[in-house]
Amino acid sequence: MPSKQRNVSGLALTLAKQTWLIDCGEATQHQMLHTKVKPRKVSAVWVTHLHGDHVFGLPGFLSTRSALDGSSPLTLYGPKGIKKWLELTMKVTGSYLGYDLTIVEYEDGDTFEQDGHIVTVRRLEHRFPSYGFRIEAPERPGALLVEKVKALGIPSGPIYRTIKQSDTFEFEGKTYASKEYVTDTVAGPVVAILGDTVPCPNAAILATGVDVLVHEATFMQAEAKLARQYGHSTTVEAATLAKTAQVGRLIVTHISARYQGRDEAFVDEVRTVFPDSHVATDFFEFTVGD
Repeated sequence: MPSKQRNVSGLALTLAKQTWLIDCGEATQHQMLHTKVKPRKVSAVWVTHLHGDHVFGLPGFLSTRSALDGSSPLTLYGPKGIKKWLELTMKVTGSYLGYDLTIVEYEDGDTFEQDGHIVTVRRLEHRFPSYGFRIEAPERPGALLVEKVKALGIPSGPIYRTIKQSDTFEFEGKTYASKEYVTDTVAGPVVAILGDTVPCPNAAILATGVDVLVHEATFMQAEAKLARQYGHSTTVEAATLAKTAQVGRLIVTHISARYQGRDEAFVDEVRTVFPDSHVATDFFEFTVGD
């Protein structure tokens, strides 16, 4: 449930030119008004599961995007059932979208290419079909070996960009192989974002070695029995996965409203197991990579 301090699930992943939403709970579009996230820039929405706190904001967001003259296509990825639910909702409410909406119902193990990124989908363990995503950014070009280029007598200018972006370049009648003047490509950052889940093998597969893991921790460890009853993870379980999977940073989300006023204790419990952790608050921002 939403509280005075926290809204329900809604996460924005900002790429070079586009933005993705991962889940779109009730009032997500309201929260976006307090951020730099622009509905027209959203090119994809990834839904982890169909519980209301993760999808009830979706019809409103999609409609508002149209009302704000969003005209570029949008792809919605979700589990089986999302197409039927959304199409019926839009039909009954007479909602019209002024852009092309493609709905893709994924299955466990599917892999997609979206905006140059590779996304792998794995089913998690919850009391309702729930999934997680491993998002791999494309390789980034290497750095220009400026001193080596200058040694050829080439002054700084547009040719520097040509050297980085082309296989070969020419200077004073000679052709050179660009790879000799640029460092090796750098692997892009990798992020894992999990839906609601108890600890399970697929969560570990998605999380292994990622730069950032976004993991739910609905309960503190003292309520571990309650967490298991409702199909959720605890602070210690999320932090333990981050530690064993050797992730770079952990961001904990999906926190029960029962912990209002206990933020310090909640953070301490997570960081005791995995120090490189953040407990997300509304409007929290984190930069992945350089």
